[in-house]
Amino acid sequence: MVHSVELVFDPDTDAAIRGVWDDLTRAGIRSQASNTSPSNRPHVTVTVAENLEETANTALRPVLERLPLDCTIGAPMLFGGHVFTLVRLVVPSEELLAMHRQVHELCLPHMPNGVLGHADPGQWTPHVTLARRVAPDKLPMALTLKSVGRDIVGAVTGLRHWDGDNRAEYPIS
Repeated sequence: MVHSVELVFDPDTDAAIRGVWDDLTRAGIRSQASNTSPSNRPHVTVTVAENLEETANTALRPVLERLPLDCTIGAPMLFGGHVFTLVRLVVPSEELLAMHRQVHELCLPHMPNGVLGHADPGQWTPHVTLARRVAPDKLPMALTLKSVGRDIVGAVTGLRHWDGDNRAEYPIS
């Protein structure tokens, strides 16, 4: 599995994204709403590695000084090929990109095998996942839902370390 550092949203933004998940589900598209794990929540993955030592949790505390951070959840995008992951771009403001660079620099000493390439500064695409494994024939329905294309203006208010090996979340505080 992997470890990640993730940004989480204020309650209103979280609820708006969950509303999009619900709209997708009602349209017959299996969204992130189907993941009933208590740790499943809308988030933006900032960095990912095969391993992230627990010492990173303390090292990341200075990032909290940047919060809350206003954000815009914008255009829908697709990742993948035969089946798709439907996401929404988190508009990469200068403040968000600066936070990403700071998280990257603070985490590197705590990642024995380094960061996965798509999370490097200059390679990162900030996004919120809406649905995974979307079949091509479901895309027209998904992309025409009003909530999928309507901007969400919100705020990032928290930071967590997700330990995929143990399926555990560690809020940074």
